[in-house]
Amino acid sequence: MKITRAHLERFLAAHASNERALDIGAGGSDYGRFFPNRVTIDSDPERKPDIVGDAHALPFPSASFALVLCTEVLEHLRDPRAAVLEMARVLAPGGRLLLTTRFVYPLHDTPHDYWRFTKYGLADLLGPEWELESLAPEVPTLATLGVLLQRVGFQTKLRGGKLTKLLVYSLARAFTFLDFLVVREYGNIQRTKEEHEILTSGYYLVARRRVE
Repeated sequence: MKITRAHLERFLAAHASNERALDIGAGGSDYGRFFPNRVTIDSDPERKPDIVGDAHALPFPSASFALVLCTEVLEHLRDPRAAVLEMARVLAPGGRLLLTTRFVYPLHDTPHDYWRFTKYGLADLLGPEWELESLAPEVPTLATLGVLLQRVGFQTKLRGGKLTKLLVYSLARAFTFLDFLVVREYGNIQRTKEEHEILTSGYYLVARRRVE
């Protein structure tokens, strides 16, 4: 199983809801067990979403949903700010946004892979329409090296064939157990600004649509 998948499923399970939800970029996903009253939308008809549509111009009236789910999609949108504004529009006041996206991560689903986000960039992206409830790293610093190694195994052809792949996957798993070695982290080379999780594969965000 993907290292990231286990973390993502725990995040979704923690926020499972029976509310009417919009699942953006969700064609083919199996998240219906967490959000049984969801409507899926995707730009790719081959993924068989409920509705084929564009996240930058959602085909729904304002305040249509109590929850918007956007997992592993933001980095694939040409204009993330416009898409986030659309998410705010279709959410009822007080409704929640559950969003996950990539920070340190290989190219994937190319060529439609446009952006990477820091936690500071995500907080700034939300704007005044949102109240940020939580913004957490997917995995800690050394575990991120494991995520990257696993993706190298998934997305490359290596000399040595299966034996080399086994080595790469084993190293990937080993790195997920090494974060106890990190005592302190810093946001600059001079080590004057203490920071947390300076290297993470992605972020999990929960925000609430402000009541005007």
